Amino acid sequence: MKSLKEAEDAIVDEFSMFDEWLDKYELLISLGKNLKPYPEGKRTDENLIKGCQSRVWLDCELKDGCIYMVADSDAIITRGIISLLVDLYSGRTPQEILASDFSVVDRIGLRENLSPTRANGLVSMIDRIREVAAAASVR
Repeated sequence: MKSLKEAEDAIVDEFSMFDEWLDKYELLISLGKNLKPYPEGKRTDENLIKGCQSRVWLDCELKDGCIYMVADSDAIITRGIISLLVDLYSGRTPQEILASDFSVVDRIGLRENLSPTRANGLVSMIDRIREVAAAASVR
C-alpha cells in the first residue's frame, strides 16, 4: 500500500490532468462508481453523516490496527467525494488519519469548487473520519 502522502500526491496528479472543473467533476463521478457496494443493513441513522445535504453513509471497522471504511451516498457528486476520502483513508491506522491535515481537498481545488452546501458536507465527512480515528486511537 502506498503511503498516505504518496496516495494524496497521486490524487493531486490525477486531478491536475484536467484544466476544467467540469472534467474534474466527471472524475469525481467515476470515482463514485468504483465504490464497493454498500450493505443495505448498514444504511442506519448511526452511519448517516450529519451535516450533508444529501444522504451519506459511512461505516468503519477497526481491524488489525487499521480502520476500514465502506461508504455510499444518494447523490452522484457526493458519492464521488466520499469515494475519494475512502480511497485515501481506508486501511490506514488511526494515527495516520489523525496526522493528516486533509489538505488534499484544497490541493485539488475541491473545497473551493463546491457549492456551499456540498462544501459543508465535505467538512462533515472529514470530521466524521477524524472522529472515528480519534475513537479508535484510544482503544
